[in-house]
Amino acid sequence: MAGAGELAGAGELAGGDPRAGREPGNLSGVRHIILVLSGKGGVGKSTISTELALALRHEGKKVGILDVDLCGPSIPRMLRAQGKAVHQCDSGWVPVFVDQEQSISLMSVGFLLENPDEAVVWRGPKKSALIKQFVSDVAWGELDYLVVDTPPGTSDEHMATVEALRPYRPLGALMVTTPQAVSVGDVRRELTFCRKTGLQVMGVVENMSGFACPHCAACTNIFSRGGGEELARRAGVPFLGSVPLDPELSRSLEEGRDFIQEFPKSPAFSALTSIAREILNATPALLS
Repeated sequence: MAGAGELAGAGELAGGDPRAGREPGNLSGVRHIILVLSGKGGVGKSTISTELALALRHEGKKVGILDVDLCGPSIPRMLRAQGKAVHQCDSGWVPVFVDQEQSISLMSVGFLLENPDEAVVWRGPKKSALIKQFVSDVAWGELDYLVVDTPPGTSDEHMATVEALRPYRPLGALMVTTPQAVSVGDVRRELTFCRKTGLQVMGVVENMSGFACPHCAACTNIFSRGGGEELARRAGVPFLGSVPLDPELSRSLEEGRDFIQEFPKSPAFSALTSIAREILNATPALLS
């Protein structure tokens, strides 16, 4: 496998690729695409993307994750897939399967770096070209859901992602916030981004919504409370649920374990599986 610099050079050709405007090729077998967005860093988009994929898998769905957080690709570690190789097939790149059943597949720039400590120091056009290549050249096969984990903000990567995925409907956005007013304000701007780009907002998730004590099961509101629900109410979009801080969830992400399978008694488990079921129930109507 070539290094990141060489792959990005190949990706720069994608901007002028005549296939870019055509209807689905490698995404033709994907039924639903969900972008996980937030205007602010540190709210847990990668956590929600990973656990949503695991929860959907446990509901019997086949899921792919496209990690377009090019400067901070953390999902390979969260799914214990770091160090795995991406291979070529006739249709393009084969994503990395993270389980034996091949029910979750993953593509990330983290697989393309020769050194995991290597920084991705690229200007916007180079990032946009690689994102377009991820969309056009990854052979996902048949998927019920493709979850797209995005970086913070509303910058080049977001525009490139939305424009590259626009022909491949249905397409919707899941907004992630934490309860504080500062975070909610940034996510409000992300909602404006969705309106301007024509993205359907599936709903808002409030992450880090209190701390679930592992000893007494009490939940303490460290970062205020209710900001995500109030944001959803004002924006007129569904509020999908609140996910509390849970030491077992953090440990599972650090160690690449399946939190949904291992901790069914956790308050975070209940919240995450409820959000997944809300999405399962909503997608036929919202993304049809």
